[in-house]
Amino acid sequence: MTERTDVVVVGGGQAGLAAGYHLRRRGLDFVILDAGAAPGGSWQHMWDSLHLFSPAEHSSLPGRLMPAQAGETYPGAAHVVDYLADYEHRYDLPVQHGTRVDAVRRDADRLRVEADAGIWRAKAVLSATGTWSRPFLPAVPGRSVFTGRQLHTVNYRSPSHFAGQRVVVVGGGNSGAQIAADLALDGDAEVTWVTQRPPRFLPDDIDGRALFEVATARRRALDTGRSDTGGVASLGDIVAVPPVRAARDAGHLAAKPMFTQLTPTGVWWADGSRSDAEAVIWCTGFRPALAHLAPLNLRGPRGHIPTDGTRALGEPRVHLLGYGDWTGPASATLIGVGRTARDAAHAIAQLP
Repeated sequence: MTERTDVVVVGGGQAGLAAGYHLRRRGLDFVILDAGAAPGGSWQHMWDSLHLFSPAEHSSLPGRLMPAQAGETYPGAAHVVDYLADYEHRYDLPVQHGTRVDAVRRDADRLRVEADAGIWRAKAVLSATGTWSRPFLPAVPGRSVFTGRQLHTVNYRSPSHFAGQRVVVVGGGNSGAQIAADLALDGDAEVTWVTQRPPRFLPDDIDGRALFEVATARRRALDTGRSDTGGVASLGDIVAVPPVRAARDAGHLAAKPMFTQLTPTGVWWADGSRSDAEAVIWCTGFRPALAHLAPLNLRGPRGHIPTDGTRALGEPRVHLLGYGDWTGPASATLIGVGRTARDAAHAIAQLP
């Protein structure tokens, strides 16, 4: 089966849905191909206690406010999944779930999108696959000899799976702090939190609303030739959400420096100290899931795809949305992706 359309959106999470909203407003014919079997993107795979950084009214996609969650200032992941599913249904977006895109290739005046459910020929492709499917694990010596459990953020669900165990949580970002706090506050696990550098907590009054404003101000400064404000990174690395504040104030988040290697039974630091562990949780981030674009040979010398806004410099018919600030300020957030999706849809509409 080969179909023709104006735009193929790869990925049906928050970025793909925001793109669909604006593509429809532009009157373009499009399809959204999503590998997930159900709506909700990566939010349906988050750990049980995860909550947004911002209240619902500041965590919305274009056109539809997220409703408040009863009893919660900051909505939980399951509430976000329900919102995304409702958004997809409300705007009758043409999402084909359970459809994995394998490759995008040039095909004369079109792009050829090869998926397990068929082939599409499109004027443009908007890649919105995010990073959740590409967890990053650092090359730490001894990883292959450790006899306990090793898992990444993507595999963590709740403290109940670690009752009575000694757990090492690796990572100085939000996921590392939140998972370490989740385990420590539960009290049934002995937690050691290790970070590459001393953790930097943002001021307690900073939440997602302020972070979006800071990221937007930085982008405006750069676009107008003013000096770099440093953006969110200048404030810190960890949003002090309520559980993180509670664990920090109780003394549970005193981070140790990164260990030098894993042993069969635990971890070993440069000063010779050791700690036994039954599990290591790697909260070490992600990489963009862009294997489907490999046939286009768009990557630069360091593996990064150079862009002008969302447009790939090596192929102007390809746009990337929602991978981080390099594809739009705050574009990897619910509130931030709408503005960049609008700009991408406008650019795509100008293609011949």
